[in-house]
Amino acid sequence: MKYAIIGTGAVGSFYGGKLAHAGCDVHFLLHSDYEYVKEHGLQVDSCDGSFHLHSPQVYNNTASMPQADVVIVALKTTRNHLLKELLPPLLHKETLVLLIQNGIGPEPLLQEQFPNLYLAAGLAFICSSKTEPGRVNHQCYGSINIGNYSCKEPAIIEQLIADFTMAGITACEVEYMEARWKKEVWNMPFNGMTVALDTRTDHLLANPETRKLIHRQMLEVIGAAQALGAKNIEASFADQMIEMTLNMAPYSPSMKLDYDFHRPMEIDYIYSNAIAEAHKAGFSMPYLEMLEAQLRFLEATRNNKE
Repeated sequence: MKYAIIGTGAVGSFYGGKLAHAGCDVHFLLHSDYEYVKEHGLQVDSCDGSFHLHSPQVYNNTASMPQADVVIVALKTTRNHLLKELLPPLLHKETLVLLIQNGIGPEPLLQEQFPNLYLAAGLAFICSSKTEPGRVNHQCYGSINIGNYSCKEPAIIEQLIADFTMAGITACEVEYMEARWKKEVWNMPFNGMTVALDTRTDHLLANPETRKLIHRQMLEVIGAAQALGAKNIEASFADQMIEMTLNMAPYSPSMKLDYDFHRPMEIDYIYSNAIAEAHKAGFSMPYLEMLEAQLRFLEATRNNKE
């Protein structure tokens, strides 16, 4: 299959880079480091084995790119308004768009703009960062769950998973709602808490009080997911997520990096949409509603200073 990567940052560079390194036909959309990667290639420094793409197929606009069988969107949700213009040149009748994005709700909103589009959610469990042009630092993990939202051709999902597996990426298909809410169990506590307390994941878990708070927040997410009918998300999943995080390298999640680098935070998709969906099911999330308010305050205060 032919792949297009929209959002060649820490996540898009890693998954697209792995596919290209394994021999897949991958086309990358780049913005700020287009000229650098065109000249110097793309470097992935990985705990699973580093590699360099010497001549990746790179573009600075989608109008110049070929139509793709799978478009991997790894943009931050704060930039999803760009997809209305970016996607059309890449699409044919059965193109699958895989949204490797955080939070609740990106697929329904994109489906409204493209009613016939095949959509799936990609929930990545990965620690990676991109802090300089053309170089990604992959620290640990890297598996991805695929949740089919509206793809009418199961064979496309099967081939996508086969290509990921061939490229050395652990991938499996998970029911859509389960996939989205399982990622929220990690995202909602750790993204916001690292910003609100100006810290890292390891420091949050090293302190008994913040570790207890993280666990309570996780149980709120699990309760919301259960109230909405999500399957296979039990209270024990919180313990699994904490254990997984304890085994990570010290890590600053994407929202912490966005805040530190004065970029918009994904508050709407990670927090507001999830809280609103929970309310519809009659479930409240008081710890996370407080955290959402703190994040809104911090972002507004920073914006006022700028």
